[in-house]
Amino acid sequence: MVESRLLAALILLGFLISASESLRFELQSGHTKCIVEDMKANAMTVGKYSVVNPDEGQPMPPSLKLTVRVTSSHGNSHHYSELVESGQFAFQAVEAGDYMACFWAPDHKPQITLTVEFDWKTGVAAKDWSNVAKKGSVDLMELELKKLFDTVTSIHEEMTYLREREAEMQDLNTATNSKMAYLSLLSLFLCLSVAGFQWWHLKTFFEKKKLI
Repeated sequence: MVESRLLAALILLGFLISASESLRFELQSGHTKCIVEDMKANAMTVGKYSVVNPDEGQPMPPSLKLTVRVTSSHGNSHHYSELVESGQFAFQAVEAGDYMACFWAPDHKPQITLTVEFDWKTGVAAKDWSNVAKKGSVDLMELELKKLFDTVTSIHEEMTYLREREAEMQDLNTATNSKMAYLSLLSLFLCLSVAGFQWWHLKTFFEKKKLI
């Protein structure tokens, strides 16, 4: 009884903290939709996408095609497929930052709307646990413990990554505040200089006119 409760708790915990994004969205022909995922360096990611057939059981219309590109924040391309109905990608992030998956539907007259299913997993959720169980010949409890251990490790790495990002943002805020203070002093100096020049000019003008 205790073992079953522990197993249920482990499964629930692993489900709650898995990094997975599965969604369905509509894309009009001639338009682009991009989805962004923040990833740390060396994180594993897998994605699968497909165009939903509006007439289930019938052949997919040839007009329902899309082009997909996955790029990093530095512009490096990790996946590209042109005019496909479905596809998938898997890679290990080289650099930390925002990774962008962009979907583009070619222009069509009259305009049509595609329904796209997209499943994007990163970190622990991207690992193929069924293969781990088969290769290691482990039972269900041990497999869930392995999942939990990898999840805790992933959370620790994510917290370290967030601390590093926070430190970078603090450094950026400090540098920005210093620059703003410098610009404020420079603006004050320019205003006082202009005011002094105007005063001198008016004083000289009135003296020439012998008004003062």
